[in-house]
Amino acid sequence: MAGGWARDGAVQDQIEDSLADAVNSARARIPAGEGATHCDDCGEPIPQRRRQALPGTRTCVACQADRDAAITFSTINRRGSKDSQLR
Repeated sequence: MAGGWARDGAVQDQIEDSLADAVNSARARIPAGEGATHCDDCGEPIPQRRRQALPGTRTCVACQADRDAAITFSTINRRGSKDSQLR
């Protein structure tokens, strides 16, 4: 049940859109192509086991952890209420 100007099912649509955005974002971060033997960031060798487990990787574990910590997600306001957009 939706309230105000929203139609029935609008909340579920918001949830599905947010989930689809998160999945697309995660897929975009999956390494592709030929991997590297040495880290692109620090130059340290990438262990063989990591290269086998994650084909296409170009960073060592430590540098990848730093990259993952720096990722920010969009805070798109999917609600139709003008009041919610002012917060």
